[in-house]
Amino acid sequence: MKFCQKCGKEIADEAVICLGCGCAISAEKKENGGNDGLAIASKIFLILGCVAQGCFLLPLAWCLPITISICNKMKNNEPVGTGLKICSLLFVSLIGGILLLCRSDSK
Repeated sequence: MKFCQKCGKEIADEAVICLGCGCAISAEKKENGGNDGLAIASKIFLILGCVAQGCFLLPLAWCLPITISICNKMKNNEPVGTGLKICSLLFVSLIGGILLLCRSDSK
């Protein structure tokens, strides 16, 4: 058995919503290591942004560390900070950054 993160009521392991408060159970995001649809799409767009800026060495100097840091945080199931999400939006990939901002990283 597990417990609801909102109200603390005990719920079944296979439950998708809490019967006490009606909130959705977000255990799937935590179990799959950040491999939900938004995470995969944002990783793809961040990598494409690095490849597109590959001919310019200076922009690549900050695109790669941002992309690697975000991918490592998603792999280790750590929350990605808002500052890092905005940096990826501005410097790496507009679409990848928007997808990262839409993705919730609640732990």
